[in-house]
Amino acid sequence: MPQITNPILPGFNPDPSILRVGDDYYIATSTFEWFPGVQIHHSRDLANWELVSRPLTRKAQLDMRGDPDSCGVWAPCLTHDGEKFWLVYTDVKRKDGSFKDAHNYIVWADKIEGPWSDPVYTNSSGFDPSLFHDDDGRKWFVNMAWDHRVRPLLFAGIMLQEFDPAQGKLVGPIKNIYQGTDLKLVEGPHLYKRNGWYYLLTAEGGTAYDHACTFARSRNIDGPYETHPDQHILTSKDAPLAAIQRAGHGDIVETPEGKTYLVHLGGRPTTQERRCVLGRETSIQEAYWGEDDWLYVKNGPVPSLHVEVPGTRDEAAYWEEQRYTFENGLHKDFQWLRTPETERIFNTDNGKLTLIGREAPGSWFEQALVARRQTHFSYDAETVIDFAPTDERTFAGLTAYYSRYNFFYLTVGAHSDGQRELLIMASEMSWPDGKLRFPAEPVRIPNAGKIKLKLTIRGRKLQFFYAMDGEELKPIGPVLDASLLSDECGGHQAHGSFTGAFVGVAASDLNGTASQAHFDYFTYTPQHDPSDRYEV
Repeated sequence: MPQITNPILPGFNPDPSILRVGDDYYIATSTFEWFPGVQIHHSRDLANWELVSRPLTRKAQLDMRGDPDSCGVWAPCLTHDGEKFWLVYTDVKRKDGSFKDAHNYIVWADKIEGPWSDPVYTNSSGFDPSLFHDDDGRKWFVNMAWDHRVRPLLFAGIMLQEFDPAQGKLVGPIKNIYQGTDLKLVEGPHLYKRNGWYYLLTAEGGTAYDHACTFARSRNIDGPYETHPDQHILTSKDAPLAAIQRAGHGDIVETPEGKTYLVHLGGRPTTQERRCVLGRETSIQEAYWGEDDWLYVKNGPVPSLHVEVPGTRDEAAYWEEQRYTFENGLHKDFQWLRTPETERIFNTDNGKLTLIGREAPGSWFEQALVARRQTHFSYDAETVIDFAPTDERTFAGLTAYYSRYNFFYLTVGAHSDGQRELLIMASEMSWPDGKLRFPAEPVRIPNAGKIKLKLTIRGRKLQFFYAMDGEELKPIGPVLDASLLSDECGGHQAHGSFTGAFVGVAASDLNGTASQAHFDYFTYTPQHDPSDRYEV
């Protein structure tokens, strides 16, 4: 059987929920504050994956305006009951401090492409919900419970309650079925049934370097659950040199031939500071059922970088330049922040991407920023902008973005006297105040004409470039530290930043006049860099 190299979904694709329907596999992953909500990838061979759906596309399903960084859509669960697809998700409105406001919903569809239903609200007692379809036809809703009184950890166990689709609500008693192990922080529950056992797969240890997949089982769905003899069937917490770190939060699937695989999140740290610029990615591991009816990861519990799967990956496609034009709308690789009212922040009406300047960079409400994931450790990004700023409060340009507290932004703006200028804005580990740094003096440019903007990232080195129409590109500003665009530097303490680096275009109009910036194209070109640890 051929081998592939993990991850199978590179870049920001955490909290995978996997499903097989016939010969088709689907993985749903978290999108947090990025809209539309939830990414669903499709494969026929577990090796090659294509983004086929983002189901939460309209205001009735999801409105994240005001959600802080790394809030929004957490840990979706995708299932199929033989008739339709079901998707369970959380919209987190607050995560820092003793309280979490985490609202859980269910939507469904006949086809993976949709249309997906309006949501049914279930509860707000905790996050990471899943839906289990038992063989007697009953459906069970599972999520972790949050208790603001508990010190120091606040995670109160895994809760179970029946869901009645006819009534569209949870019914019957609520039961706490599992408290986890001494690793603590039990979350991410998924239920399965096999050989008369109910199995519970959970995540523990937080989402940083102690993360793990924990397994338990019971003869009854509501417990008591016995923990796996090895406790954690997958983890890198005791293997600091393993290629895939932060391994945990998984889900299980079986092939038509009866082989079992575990998908899970993980990070590939770079630099001596162990920074995961690509965020938490989705990897896959081969697993097997032992004679004791327990699941084991092959060569585990440490995740393998190379794994045998049914298919062979097309590695060449991973290294192809992606050139995006806008005659047919916005490409599916792009997302934007929080708002379902896209007409207020961008359009592609004239074959160009037009951004409508709104709030400041890092706004948690209405920010005109359209971007795609960074999926390589080294790459080039380029665009051409046509923009006529009026003063220092109107600016637009090219950005490498993680969150309010971590971004680099080459802007076309204007001095207070109206003269156009280029200015680099940097917000680097600026939590909690979010103050900007300006790494270089502004460069005055002619008031007429388009400008080509480019950035290059080679490992941790980021350099901006610019050129007026007909001129050669020239560097602007110093080399910046791209490794800061990582979960570890995302503006929060450990276990507080959950996304990944993006690159794209943005526009702000702090005067409130909705000035427009026009972009002709956008290119993303992966680069081979010998210094990259994970070069393939």
